[in-house]
Amino acid sequence: MSSKKLNRRDFIRLSSLASASLPIALSGYPLFANEKPSNLSFDSDNDNVLVLVQLQGGNDGLNTIFDLNQYDNLQNVRSNIIIPENQLLSINADTALHPSMMGMQGVWEKEKLSIIQNVGYPNQNRSHFRSTDIWHTASDADEFIATGWLGRYFSLQNDQFPTGYPNDDHPHPFAITIGKIVSETCQGTNANFSMALTDPENPGTASVFDSSNLPNNCYGDALQFVNDIAKQTNAYASVITDAASQGNTLSTKYTDSDLSEKLKNVARLIAGGLQTKVYIVQLGGFDTHDSQVIDGNNSVGIHANLLQEFSDAIAAFQDDLELLNISNRVVGMTYSEFGRRIRSNGALGTDHGTAAPMFLFGDCVNNKILGDAPEIDTQVDQFEGVPMQFDFRDVYRTIITDWLGGTTTDANTVLFRNFNALDVFKAGCNASLSTHTFNTTELDLKVYPNPAANYLNIEFFGYDRNVKITLFNSLGAVMKTITNKEYSSTKHAIQIDISNLATGNYFIHYQSNGISKTKKLIKY
Repeated sequence: MSSKKLNRRDFIRLSSLASASLPIALSGYPLFANEKPSNLSFDSDNDNVLVLVQLQGGNDGLNTIFDLNQYDNLQNVRSNIIIPENQLLSINADTALHPSMMGMQGVWEKEKLSIIQNVGYPNQNRSHFRSTDIWHTASDADEFIATGWLGRYFSLQNDQFPTGYPNDDHPHPFAITIGKIVSETCQGTNANFSMALTDPENPGTASVFDSSNLPNNCYGDALQFVNDIAKQTNAYASVITDAASQGNTLSTKYTDSDLSEKLKNVARLIAGGLQTKVYIVQLGGFDTHDSQVIDGNNSVGIHANLLQEFSDAIAAFQDDLELLNISNRVVGMTYSEFGRRIRSNGALGTDHGTAAPMFLFGDCVNNKILGDAPEIDTQVDQFEGVPMQFDFRDVYRTIITDWLGGTTTDANTVLFRNFNALDVFKAGCNASLSTHTFNTTELDLKVYPNPAANYLNIEFFGYDRNVKITLFNSLGAVMKTITNKEYSSTKHAIQIDISNLATGNYFIHYQSNGISKTKKLIKY
């Protein structure tokens, strides 16, 4: 390589190529090439905080939230792992939670829990690594993006980061991952906006060397970059220590679990005045292929233990925020790389599936269930997962515009195109609510004949908005985009030829004006 001075972006680009898109960790910050630079700005002057709770491994949503109207069918396809109905925790007339989730039941009863059903993405990838990458980057399933969705959001106004940070305008970390590895959700153009932290009282320091005599070449540039990151890490360590010493926790509901301790640290830092916008915590172990339950006692086992740790930690954290009088500033959001298949397997477990529920919690979220309960067909094949109703990027879009303070343009830039805002936040709360018109009319979507052999009719309303109707197979792969254009506010009908489809189960997905709906189709 020539002795021409290497800038930071060149260094990142070459490092990323050499690592075949894997992160290179420098002082805890993995570095990536940037594929889609952003140059738009946004207003984020609110003091709202987002807490991400990653359920690693693929949480079994059908063993987390139960539709009582579908219980008999679910028992038919999951007889070896089904929780007895009389042990479920009711949250309304039709819906119940796993018996280990008393903490979350309490958050619901406080009217501070939103449940979004059937969240996923088109062409679901059932690999842990790839699907996690898709959720972190907000990419399409066939697109590989090197930056995280929150990293792109922070980059909108801070495109020179980490050069010159911290500074008077941004003295605190943008994001903190409670753990040893930073979250790829926060990977920005030049570096990761997240700082890994295990102990707020002892965040650690990095060694800084005299860089005055570094060689004027790519090697010297790389060393200078490392040194700058080390200085930044040390500066952030100081403000974190100050916040930890000034912060406090008041709830007595915390347990000694790993997730509980992580969220306790988050509450302490927020209470101590740390201005960090995003915190990320993880709970692993949800890849329950076997021994999800204990044979003969389905209400206990690996999944029950995980749900209890998760539920108890969320309930304690929410209680702490309320006692600290900061609960109107904080919203939490859970996510997992995919759900599990509808049929259980012979090993008392479940295999990789498609869509799953998400939880949002906090004072400012609507206490409601968005979306339909998953339809359980007793004739479901062994590969079928819960079909997607909401794209996970609809949730991200809502978080960006209605909580973090971004504009619709910002959200479109971060997510690469327009997604629907969802009715998640309470009006008049501490959220930065954008102007949304949520259609509360029940969608009259008809798909017939069903079962069908050769031709299928679809009837729907247009609402004077764009309508997208997609045909998916049972694995969540897109088979055909049936229509994607604007329709007038009247009833419309489309007939499609399905004669060339193989026999099996399919799904018709409708999306328009903030409404998403999925109908099952049986092809014979």
